[in-house]
Amino acid sequence: MDLITHFIVPYAILTLMKSKNRLEGALGGIAPDFDVLIAGIGIIFPELFVFSHRGITHSFLFGFVTAVIFLYLVSRKPVKETVSHVIKRDFNVNFTKTTVLVAYFGVLTHLFLDFLTSKGIPLFYPFILNRFSAELYSSLDFVTICLALVVIIVLYLKVDSKYKNIALAGFVIVLIIFGGVRAYEKMDVLGEAQNFSASYTNITAYPSSDMFSWYLVENSPDKSVYRSFKFNNLNKGVSETLTVKTISISNGSYQTGLDAVKEANSTAAVQRFKWNAFYPFVNAKGSKEGWNVTYFDIVPSYNNQNVTVYVSGI
Repeated sequence: MDLITHFIVPYAILTLMKSKNRLEGALGGIAPDFDVLIAGIGIIFPELFVFSHRGITHSFLFGFVTAVIFLYLVSRKPVKETVSHVIKRDFNVNFTKTTVLVAYFGVLTHLFLDFLTSKGIPLFYPFILNRFSAELYSSLDFVTICLALVVIIVLYLKVDSKYKNIALAGFVIVLIIFGGVRAYEKMDVLGEAQNFSASYTNITAYPSSDMFSWYLVENSPDKSVYRSFKFNNLNKGVSETLTVKTISISNGSYQTGLDAVKEANSTAAVQRFKWNAFYPFVNAKGSKEGWNVTYFDIVPSYNNQNVTVYVSGI
């Protein structure tokens, strides 16, 4: 989800609950996305790829740590005075046990919203590295962003508080409705896919920017072949079909190719790629000097770049 939505949702909930610490909750709601300040660690040290956007700060444990640090920093007097001057409003933020807990509530709303989006987040890191996702929204939803901008403008304007409350409540209701529609569409798409996927099993669906279009992935019973395609649930149209083998090895013995893939899997570049991929597949091509092992994803994504690792001496 976008930064503005992450701010508005906890602010709206706490406002409707008549909490005095709604601003601290809203700041907690945006705190995890300041992981961009530490993303350089993951770039300099590829093996620490969890230090990236939607990485380490997007877990239950480190989300709390992030809330504490972020709230402490923004509650310092120089910061409050600077922000108040920039936004022309009173930026009164306090650092207490109560406000830390409220800020963590904001973090939890952030984690929930990002859980709904594509690829998800590592909720249980450092205990489990896997990402968890309901796969209902793409990473950014244009309509939601536009509505969030409208609500922020209403909150900033000096209008009666009842209109602000109406805007906040309306936004949360619309967000719930959108989520419900996407959940229904996903289930319906999975049901429709059964009609033309008799020879495939384990069908999964991933969202696109259009709530009525989904990317589907399915595999043969022996999991040796996978197929992906885009399905529009309004016109029942199928497009962008791609069929691939789980692993493809050429110009060398199959076992030697597998050994090369095994070695490539241990590299930081490949682990980072798998961290960001939906379905990583492998092409291994041999030569006299070694193997070029290429990893690719069959589900379209904004960071869908292939990764090739050269393995020598095999």
